[in-house]
Amino acid sequence: MPGLVLFGRRWAIGSDDFVLPGAFELFVRLVWWVGVLVLYTVHKGQFNCPGGGLLHSYLLILLVLLAATICALFALVYISMQGTISNPGPRKSLPKLLYTRLLLYLPEFIWAIVGAVWVSDSSVRCEKTVINGVIGTVIASWVIIIFTIIGVVIVFDPLGGKKTFYLTDSVNRNLESSQSGQLLYNVKNTATRVWETRIRLLCCCIVQDDDHRVAFTSIAELFRNFFSDTDLVPSDIAAGLTLLHQEQDKMESCPKEPEEVLCHSPSSLVTDDLDIELENAAHYMLFAAAAYGWPYYIYTNPFTALCKLNGDCCGNRPTDSDITGSDRHNFHFGSILKITGLQYRDFIHISFHNKIYEIPFFVALDHKKEAIVVAVRGTLSFEDILTDLSADCEDLTLEDVIENGFVHKGITQAANYIYRKLINDGILNQAFTIAPEYKLVIVGHSLGGGTASILAIMLRNSFPALRCYAFSPPGGLLSKSLADYTKHFIVSVIVGKDLVARLSMPNMEDLKRRIVRIVANCNRPKYQILLRGCWYEVFGGDPDNFPTELDGRNEDALTQPLLAEESLMVRRSPSYNALEEESHLNSPPRYPHLYLPGKIIHIVEESSSRRLCSSDIKYTARWSNETVFSSILISPKMITDHMPDVVLKALNSLSQEHGSCTSC
Repeated sequence: MPGLVLFGRRWAIGSDDFVLPGAFELFVRLVWWVGVLVLYTVHKGQFNCPGGGLLHSYLLILLVLLAATICALFALVYISMQGTISNPGPRKSLPKLLYTRLLLYLPEFIWAIVGAVWVSDSSVRCEKTVINGVIGTVIASWVIIIFTIIGVVIVFDPLGGKKTFYLTDSVNRNLESSQSGQLLYNVKNTATRVWETRIRLLCCCIVQDDDHRVAFTSIAELFRNFFSDTDLVPSDIAAGLTLLHQEQDKMESCPKEPEEVLCHSPSSLVTDDLDIELENAAHYMLFAAAAYGWPYYIYTNPFTALCKLNGDCCGNRPTDSDITGSDRHNFHFGSILKITGLQYRDFIHISFHNKIYEIPFFVALDHKKEAIVVAVRGTLSFEDILTDLSADCEDLTLEDVIENGFVHKGITQAANYIYRKLINDGILNQAFTIAPEYKLVIVGHSLGGGTASILAIMLRNSFPALRCYAFSPPGGLLSKSLADYTKHFIVSVIVGKDLVARLSMPNMEDLKRRIVRIVANCNRPKYQILLRGCWYEVFGGDPDNFPTELDGRNEDALTQPLLAEESLMVRRSPSYNALEEESHLNSPPRYPHLYLPGKIIHIVEESSSRRLCSSDIKYTARWSNETVFSSILISPKMITDHMPDVVLKALNSLSQEHGSCTSC
């Protein structure tokens, strides 16, 4: 669990992470050693060719180097297999073995150069088989060296030299307050700069302005706060997620209490209301999906989409609609037409303009439902991701709205942008001039669903009859007062174990604590957890009987103290309270609990089939409440359940089932 300390700094790898990569390299080295030995034995008396003397020495020393490396790898793998994640004591000798293994890279590097020089020497006239064998050994040497360098770069932690001080700041209070405060300030600044640099590198392909720089800093502080009190390496998180998934499946397989079953038995009136909303949701989900444009259309029609779009792409750009932003060859607009089935004249405004806090949307006339539909696009670009990650809270204050509260900052700014376009540019006035008797409906999926919800709150006073359908919106969106206020005009649709609908900072903190608890308490080595987890995810079976609760372990038995476990179990993380001693216990948290908007329809699969590609899936839907989504569920479908095509498929299935039942 603690990051490995080597060369006086912490690395983003644990002492128990060398089992699987070490075993793979050990296998490669053994095959390589046997091959070189066979080559040397077969051609033992045939080194009289020009350059043969150097070849003889090269193969002999290579055999010795490979043998030494194999022994070091065997010891490394064996030691790395010992102990558990939370008990690195049996692996305390592993750094010495790593130093030995790294030392062997020096002669191996030199010998790779010697082999390359020998192969490139034109005066060598040895047998072709021998030359090819040496070329193979040289290539293998350089491949392993290059992959080792890449691995070192991946596990390098820029904060490795300072992380220990950062983590133990709340414990080591014996320092002078000014010295401690200055140290903490410096480490925080360094951590923020590191995260900001990483984000800038990931977003290097987009034009960066002042909004981007502010967003980079805000997101960097969010990541710094979240990871500041943990000493988890990536493989620890993977093991923890595996254990949580199996624990969760064990709990789901337990029979439910009678009271729990009864609470989900709705009245006929509620059922009728649900059926109506499901039919409406299935209809409006087409608009939310269409907002994604050609990427969604090609994704759902991979073999025929380009052919179907070809006629529209080659046609002239329509002039009946007000279109802004880039849409080369009419790909986006052509896809929207195909998905919605509308005509050119039905579109009032289409915006493909995309920047941070400014996302695409379109306004269209839906004659079937007699509605003016505002469809907001979900996450599809780096700019959208930055909008998602701007997760600070800000106040939403509106006139004549009593239930003011906290909202997601980035999504609120995106809603403000669309609000200004709709009102200030007269887009809605134009739409209601054409169809004054129509109602206003706002829809969106994912980021679009969250933006549509906040936009609906902003427009509610001007359009009291408006409705909003938010498909898979982010969980950390509205404070409790605003979430209750929106139950009168917003319907959220969530499928299965959708991750995004449960994604909020408090839920992420809860997931972090659950991972640390279950990992710290597990008595199995990490490689066994990961291997068993991979088998379980791919082939299924019964969940492993890993311990799931802390059972008063003896901390004195641990050779190396855990830096993350006690801090997470005893005190709240910096995401809730400031690290400084001066922070008051009664001060408001930086990330308060935020909830899903409106009334919530939760769609789940009837059968617990583990087949990811199963096409014959039956769904059930019921009204739910926001507390059901107060914890992140681990599942192979936690991502796929969020995808717009899966949401549309589930809604269509339920709508068709209701239609067939009505006809019967």
